[in-house]
Amino acid sequence: MTASVLPVPPAPGASRPLPPVSGVLRLCLHALLLGLLALAAGRALADSAPRAGWVVAVCALLAGVYAAGVRTPAVHRSPRAGAVWLAALGAAWAALLAVSPDGLWIAFPLYFLELHLLRLRWGVAAVALTACAAIAGFLAHSGDVTPGAFLGPLLGGAVAVATVLGYQALYRESERRRELIEELVATRAELAAAERSAGILAERERLAREIHDTLAQGLSSIQLLLRAAERTLSGEAPAGSGTRACAGPATEPAGAAGGGGQAAALAHIAQAREAAQENLAEARRFVRALTPPDLEHGSLPAALGRLCAGAPWPRVRFSLSGSPRVLPTPYEVALLRIAQSALANVVRHARARRAEITLTFMDASVTLDIVDDGQGFDPRCAAAARGDGGFGLPAMRSRAETLGGLFTVESDLGQGTAVAVTLPLPLEAS
Repeated sequence: MTASVLPVPPAPGASRPLPPVSGVLRLCLHALLLGLLALAAGRALADSAPRAGWVVAVCALLAGVYAAGVRTPAVHRSPRAGAVWLAALGAAWAALLAVSPDGLWIAFPLYFLELHLLRLRWGVAAVALTACAAIAGFLAHSGDVTPGAFLGPLLGGAVAVATVLGYQALYRESERRRELIEELVATRAELAAAERSAGILAERERLAREIHDTLAQGLSSIQLLLRAAERTLSGEAPAGSGTRACAGPATEPAGAAGGGGQAAALAHIAQAREAAQENLAEARRFVRALTPPDLEHGSLPAALGRLCAGAPWPRVRFSLSGSPRVLPTPYEVALLRIAQSALANVVRHARARRAEITLTFMDASVTLDIVDDGQGFDPRCAAAARGDGGFGLPAMRSRAETLGGLFTVESDLGQGTAVAVTLPLPLEAS
């Protein structure tokens, strides 16, 4: 394990590796200190200094203390261990400074070690103390008091402090930017997940509306038609409406009644077959995500007219008001689905004799009204009264509000029901 030199130690618990530049500086510091020690020992041997052996021995001791601290993990984790190591280095360096003036050079790498391993205020104090020791050692060996004896160590210490502080500021700034980038990436991921969840929920709601307004209503119509056929064949009047009473007096011969009942039952079965075919087309449309079959080869008024004509009961009349115009596909789909759902409610729950669907084109909006003369209901407790979850009205309201429209329901017990939806026309259609 090797020691880092300049970067600020990571926060507790952090295991992020240091940036590459710190590794380069670390190697540079190692090379600088060992090179200066080798230079001091080499000069002593080359000049045949009187204490050359002591110089070489002290240089080896200082190199050994430095290498031991570099390879000791506790030095980099514990401030106390780091301070002990610096004290040992300082003692060895003082011994070198006492036997050789070349020991002055070792002060510069010591500045960086002190600023890195100690807190800032203690590091600056250690740098000042090291500079004073270097000045004292130089004066002791040279005996001459010159400005260079003071300026060299002091300027070296000032450069070291400025370098370390500047690097630490850059490192903190880079860390702050890294954290901001990580937060941005995390926020974007959360936003993407939220949008994905919203898209899934919206698609589920859309499919639920489509299934309720098409397949569920179609299956309900098939059930009513087959039940009517069953009751007709058994000699009973169709349930749900008085508009399709059996023809003829009650004393009509059984054979004639049986023949008429069989024809009516076959008509109900034929309507049920047509409803099944339409529901099959709707199911295939779901798979292909196409527009409703009624709108693929015709206009919205034509589709509403066919819807009214195909209602099993009660009698439903369609009327068109205003000048028809081509609407965007989402508008036509929404209006058709609302009409299908509202008419299905009339067939299943209203017990009405008549119903009317009106499509009105105005200058800036289009309105769809579905009115019946049935038994009515209380809109505030419709879901609880029916016991089916009340998905129809919320689905119709959601379709209208998705396009910026207004959906209203007016009903009272015994007074029938009026459903109205108004959609603002887009600029290209108005």
